Amino acid sequence: MAESPSIAIFIEGSPQLPPPLLKELYGITGRSTVELSSAVSAGRNVYAAELFGNDHVEVAPRLEKTAAFCERNGLSFRVEEEYEGETSRIDAAAMRGILEASD
Repeated sequence: MAESPSIAIFIEGSPQLPPPLLKELYGITGRSTVELSSAVSAGRNVYAAELFGNDHVEVAPRLEKTAAFCERNGLSFRVEEEYEGETSRIDAAAMRGILEASD
């Protein structure tokens, strides 16, 4: 059985996000502000999700909202897609296309 693709969003440049932004990001991702702050400073993803699973209807909007949060706040970010062990960088438009195609 083939594994499902996953998408992860990383905030680049290790910015120190102020508490109101961390709180807003917590509201989007569900990850604690401490966990988010640590992920940003360490260059780890702030949100990652497997697509097309049972929770797809919950995770797809979170991916979109996380990207929109970064754009709205002028944060540099990258999106990575992993599928069958291969990771590739994609742009936000490609991510949105993948999410729209799966609706």
